[in-house]
Amino acid sequence: MALRDPLTSSFASQGFPAMHVLKATPETVHWGFFSAALKPVLTVDSGDVVCVEAVTQHAGDAPDLMMDEGVRAIYEQVDVSRRAPGCHIMTGPIAVRGAKPGTMLEVRYLSMRPRVPYGSNLTADWGYLYDETDRKERVTIFKIDDFSQTATPYYAYDVDGRYDTVGRIVKPTEKPVYFQNPLRVPLRLHVGTAGLAPAGSDPVSTVPPGEHGGNMDNWGVGPGATVYYPVQVDGGLFSVGDPHAAQGDSEITGTAIETSMDVMMQLKVRDDVRFDSPILATPEYFMVHGFNANLNDAMRQAALRMLAFLTDICGMNRDDAYTLMSVAVDFSVTQVVDERFGIHAKIARNLLGNLPV
Repeated sequence: MALRDPLTSSFASQGFPAMHVLKATPETVHWGFFSAALKPVLTVDSGDVVCVEAVTQHAGDAPDLMMDEGVRAIYEQVDVSRRAPGCHIMTGPIAVRGAKPGTMLEVRYLSMRPRVPYGSNLTADWGYLYDETDRKERVTIFKIDDFSQTATPYYAYDVDGRYDTVGRIVKPTEKPVYFQNPLRVPLRLHVGTAGLAPAGSDPVSTVPPGEHGGNMDNWGVGPGATVYYPVQVDGGLFSVGDPHAAQGDSEITGTAIETSMDVMMQLKVRDDVRFDSPILATPEYFMVHGFNANLNDAMRQAALRMLAFLTDICGMNRDDAYTLMSVAVDFSVTQVVDERFGIHAKIARNLLGNLPV
């Protein structure tokens, strides 16, 4: 819904962006998929600012700590049959007037704030070292300290049976196992899954990342970052979910510190930028990604996309760009747990001068 107070209206009349709030409710979320067939739950103008409630699919790991009334309503009222084919709770979609195929949607992530001071990490059966760690699934609950900007392991418990139910809710554990090394993890607030509706009529799982964005799991998509998403359908149909308090490159156990967050962002249509996959711009770097079921193929795709970024966006000739990639571009493993491995290639902004992104 749009905020319609006198101050907001006054700002809008003076050319300031309009402000909107989109709460996560059973009516404004879709669970496990992106789809061009979804009707927008909010429509905004290019340049508007939206504060979105993003809810984690892991709130049921510690319902006494990670669920409030609004989160519980989503878990109780969204039918289990509608939680497919992926697992993430997505708020949206948001339509942006003027967004159409051939344009890009610029999403400026202005701020992120945890909804509750707790988060969950799961060592899952889709984790990279599952077979090498006794095939054990284990939940660790972290306490988030906003003042120190850290998260501390609070307690842990082994999963009873298999963690194979989307939106599972457990009873508060009676005999938690306390973390043996209660270290402080620096917060890296970011959005794990966000993106536009892919073209086509069939729902697309939120698990694998792709050209529409989706589950990129790059911890750089945090406050102060901007992502440029290629629009595939009219309105763009942008959705956001899977918020994380902290994550390392690779997300090796299968998850980050999963928590719910309020995300403030500005959405703007760009018809002066063309690229075939998301571009991530942080205050220090530009990044592009490769996604593939084979890590080597993901690396090659990321390299080709960085080459295209340097030539098509930055205006470099191909030979110079290729040389620069070898001496100034870093390639890192984004994640290894989302069906398609991710590689991100990053280059320092201060090397490139003024760019349209």
